[in-house]
Amino acid sequence: VQLVESGGGLVQPGGSLRVSCAASGFTFSSYAMNWYRQAPGKERELVATITSAGGSTNYVDSVKGRFTISRDNAKNTVYLQMNSLKPEDTAVYYCHARRGFQAYWGQGTQVTVSS
Repeated sequence: VQLVESGGGLVQPGGSLRVSCAASGFTFSSYAMNWYRQAPGKERELVATITSAGGSTNYVDSVKGRFTISRDNAKNTVYLQMNSLKPEDTAVYYCHARRGFQAYWGQGTQVTVSS
């Protein structure tokens, strides 16, 4: 099983970035997918969730209206489009797959928002 994130980097405040997570080794379309983030000195927090078929999404209040989670089950990939980025969005972003008690994590990708 692998979850491989990509697309992180340095972006200025107000900018946009899209991170991706490519999955392999399990039936991607049967799993809900989540994006978590962890900033230095803080606990990991759930940022966005999408159901297995992509019909429902949820977001933490701090990113509502700025972030969009989506998935392409044909490509076994989940995305997080991040707009109007703020310095407080700086964190390592992790991809997470969950189905019942089964769960997998990616290795994370760094997103830094700074001028």
